[in-house]
Amino acid sequence: MSHAPAEVSLEPIEGWHCSHLFYGFDRARLKAFSREERATGRQEIIAALDPHGPEAPARLQTSIVSGNKADFGLMMLDPNPLKIDAVHQRLLAGRLGAAIVPGYSFISMTEISEYVPSVEQYGRRLAEEGEVEGSPAYEAKMKAYASREEMMRRQRLTPDFPPWPNTCFYPMNKKRKVGENWFLLPSAERNRLMSEHARSGMKFGGKVTQLITVGVGLEDWEWGVTLWARNPAFLKDIVYAMRFDEASARYAEFGPFYTSYITSAEEMLDHCHVGKA
Repeated sequence: MSHAPAEVSLEPIEGWHCSHLFYGFDRARLKAFSREERATGRQEIIAALDPHGPEAPARLQTSIVSGNKADFGLMMLDPNPLKIDAVHQRLLAGRLGAAIVPGYSFISMTEISEYVPSVEQYGRRLAEEGEVEGSPAYEAKMKAYASREEMMRRQRLTPDFPPWPNTCFYPMNKKRKVGENWFLLPSAERNRLMSEHARSGMKFGGKVTQLITVGVGLEDWEWGVTLWARNPAFLKDIVYAMRFDEASARYAEFGPFYTSYITSAEEMLDHCHVGKA
């Protein structure tokens, strides 16, 4: 008996593709272009990085990177990974493409973490904490969590960018060392550790927001962490505070940190002195 093949698609069953891309400008190559070429190339870059352009992915954010790891960064999300990659290709194929140097990239997908309880799991947790099922207090907490859970799912799977000026990205793994192997811990213990970690992060509500995307099977690192903050000091404060949690202090490994400041493509080019007379 034959079976129809499963539907073939580049779109995830749930969530979106996500890419973080970081670039530098080759100043010597830029100087080799004529003034007219730099001006034309500048407009091509602005068009390619227009988040409202006709070929733009669902989400596109440009930022100026601090330090010498990169000059600018992009964060993009879309159901179609090739729509994201097309932005990268347009940059490199443009008039100034030879002067744009790819530095670092991280591809991932959005997901709902296994440590975020469903409404049913939250109800069981309330019962374990002594709340009586069906009581007014129990029902009020369940209703409030159900409302938050729907919003959390949407923000984790198809997130909006917060209107905050600072962002930081870094990849991370969970350890697999003898005596410190995260993946050999019982599920209940992993949940306990991540609940502690989440409570630490909640203290920064209104100051910092985060998105964790999964790179397992796609990248060299297992997860990508993106933080946005109202002020750069809050990025320092939250990362420092959360590193004391056992889930982080004992089991986490971190890759490079890229700190940057949200801006438009035009402002980024001005800052980097690209295409200016």
